[in-house]
Amino acid sequence: MSARRPHGQSYADVAKAPAPGTSDVTPAVPADVIYKLLGFTAAMVAAPIGMYFLTVNTIFSGSSTLAGITAAVTANVVLFAYIYVAWKEDQEDRQTDKSKSNSKKAQ
Repeated sequence: MSARRPHGQSYADVAKAPAPGTSDVTPAVPADVIYKLLGFTAAMVAAPIGMYFLTVNTIFSGSSTLAGITAAVTANVVLFAYIYVAWKEDQEDRQTDKSKSNSKKAQ
């Protein structure tokens, strides 16, 4: 059975010593990313349902098939908008990382 404390030290010495290494308490995902995800999730739920009920009687005169197609197209538009926003954010991150590495090389 292995010892839980280094040899030659008392339990009090081990307890008062700081833990090895530093603890990183920063969140794994930034808050703005979470807010974007929540916003697009709400849009993915509300926009297609809203478009269906908006168009079923006003534009398509009771044709639920055409209103359903409109709702499906709306869901795809929201999905592609999320992909585009994520792609642009990734490009910005890559540019800032590249500029940081270039400034480090210059020093």
